[in-house]
Amino acid sequence: MADRALRGVGLGSKTFEDEQGVEFAERRQIEFDCPKGHHFAVTFALEAELPTEWECKKCGSVAVRSDGVVGEEKETKPARTHWDMLRERRSIPELEDILNEQLTKLRESDRLY
Repeated sequence: MADRALRGVGLGSKTFEDEQGVEFAERRQIEFDCPKGHHFAVTFALEAELPTEWECKKCGSVAVRSDGVVGEEKETKPARTHWDMLRERRSIPELEDILNEQLTKLRESDRLY
């Protein structure tokens, strides 16, 4: 078994392939500015879709692109409230009936004490 051992090599940590004939993707750097004054650059492939925001490497704040490119604002729906969901399931007269039933139960339980 000793004759098959790879001496002086950390298994799994190195590759013996060379970079000859390997063509790397073209790249470009996009610079970002953090609201806390940090400035940094991130490297992207040329064909990659470029983000307009990136997390600051130093403080974790949301940094924006230095070149002034801003993203499109997405149309957002207003948050559905409990009342909105209730109105999808019940009509106003039904809700009034339920309210009256619950008030009656509450008043009757007060008389017991």
